[in-house]
Amino acid sequence: MRICNTIEDMRAASRAVRHAGKRLGFVPTMGALHEGHLSLARAAKASCDAVAASIFVNPAQFGPTEDLAKYPRNFERDRELLEKEGVELLFAPSVEEMYPAGAVTWVTVEGLSAKLDGRSRPGHFRGVTTVVAKLFHIVEPDAAFFGQKDAAQVAIIRRMAADLNFPVEIVACPIMREPDGLAMSSRNAYLDPQQRKQALLLHRSLFRANKLWEAGERDAAKIVATAQEEFAAEKSVRLDYFEIVDPDNLDPLDDVGNGALVAVAAFVGQTRLIDNLVLPKRSQ
Repeated sequence: MRICNTIEDMRAASRAVRHAGKRLGFVPTMGALHEGHLSLARAAKASCDAVAASIFVNPAQFGPTEDLAKYPRNFERDRELLEKEGVELLFAPSVEEMYPAGAVTWVTVEGLSAKLDGRSRPGHFRGVTTVVAKLFHIVEPDAAFFGQKDAAQVAIIRRMAADLNFPVEIVACPIMREPDGLAMSSRNAYLDPQQRKQALLLHRSLFRANKLWEAGERDAAKIVATAQEEFAAEKSVRLDYFEIVDPDNLDPLDDVGNGALVAVAAFVGQTRLIDNLVLPKRSQ
């Protein structure tokens, strides 16, 4: 594995791969890797000739009251995990390298960035799209791999890539779950044993929504109300949102007959967790 700490070095390394005629896959991460991240590396390996990854805890996507300082960091462990998955290039820049003094330019996807997590975390997606745009410029991958758990992020990055004509395929990979259904997340490390049990409420609410849909319910409001009952019964978990939206533009849906994204966010203690599922199109 080649580790690149500067933009210049990473550009040279990735261009050498492409000049050799290889298809380059890219997995951007903030480290604290788990099986979800590693599944992205495997997906990239399966469809590309070479794989690059990045580890960069992006301060621009954290709000003033969020967990930037305590976000888990273990570079050597993460490096070893990526190397075992066959990642050949690792971009690990400093904050100063990515955001030099005096930088004032931001990339914002208007509208979409204020929905779901963007509504709850103002400025979050501006930070995400800015850093991802920079990473796309630096790495110039043929395909970039993201987790479906961050469904709003995937929709926003797809729109950004299309609007700014990035020649990169955006690939969304399935959510990886613990055996009991909890969506894998770096923030799960913040949960104590009791909170870990309480966190299952997110998956349980989605499971209940899915059962209703399988039974033929297509009224989004009724599905949402039923799922919200799960949270009303568990006072230790504070619901942020439970919404049913169009997976592409994140607009709320009244009817789920033509497919939908069912998304939930909630606070377990001080830890904010997200999860979702996609309802496919099905005849009434």
